[in-house]
Amino acid sequence: MAVTVSVLGSGSRGNATFVRTDGVRLLIDAGMSRKEIAKRLEAIGEDPDGIDAVLVTHEHNDHAGGLKTLFKDLPIRVFMTWGTIRALDAGDYELSGGSIVPVPPGVPFTINDIEIMPFSVPHDAAQPVAFSLECGGVKVSQLTDVGCLPDHVADRLRGSRMLILESNHDLEMLRVGPYPWTLKQRLMGRYGHLSNTAVARFIREQYDGAADHVVLAHLSAKNNHPEIARQEAACALRDRGLSTVRLTITSQDEPMHPIRL
Repeated sequence: MAVTVSVLGSGSRGNATFVRTDGVRLLIDAGMSRKEIAKRLEAIGEDPDGIDAVLVTHEHNDHAGGLKTLFKDLPIRVFMTWGTIRALDAGDYELSGGSIVPVPPGVPFTINDIEIMPFSVPHDAAQPVAFSLECGGVKVSQLTDVGCLPDHVADRLRGSRMLILESNHDLEMLRVGPYPWTLKQRLMGRYGHLSNTAVARFIREQYDGAADHVVLAHLSAKNNHPEIARQEAACALRDRGLSTVRLTITSQDEPMHPIRL
């Protein structure tokens, strides 16, 4: 039994991650247009209509902006917290064979052959969660749009074969960059976004070392650079003696080459 994962795109202009098992094909978030999601699925050799379910982390447009169109086109199930449902006014969506399934944080649920754990994270949204998915003993966790990594969140990542982690900004680039100070404060705050430095600290202090793949996601186009993010994470992995971990940087503009676990 295999699990295949591809981050279709990650950043402020839209987020979606594709996960396929023997029994289900799902997206974590749908922050791009229906057309763009289909195009990127085709680019990795997947059926552009081959989605059974969507897991929504929170209501922000770059994570849920393509959801309504997907509903109209495909008979999908969408799983999200009550807070996210209310924030999106999702009860008013016109469904064509699809359905919305409320999920409480901290309570696992199953879709066919995959068990999913939604867990609460600190971010400036109504009721945001991240997700860990497990199938056939293989665990994948995605954690983006989170301002900090308290121990109870880090504990949810333990045992993951693949970790998809936000590495949003370089602190110095953000400090001297063009954003207004109020936005800089939000991004650096406890309910904002993880910096490269925060990811490196997690790897050194909280990471259990179980993952074969660490994927850095949601990089800022203005306040980060892929090589800066890569170097900070790679240095932290070397400090832990984890030189065999495969480190991948996602793109906003094209899908990640699928990884089969």
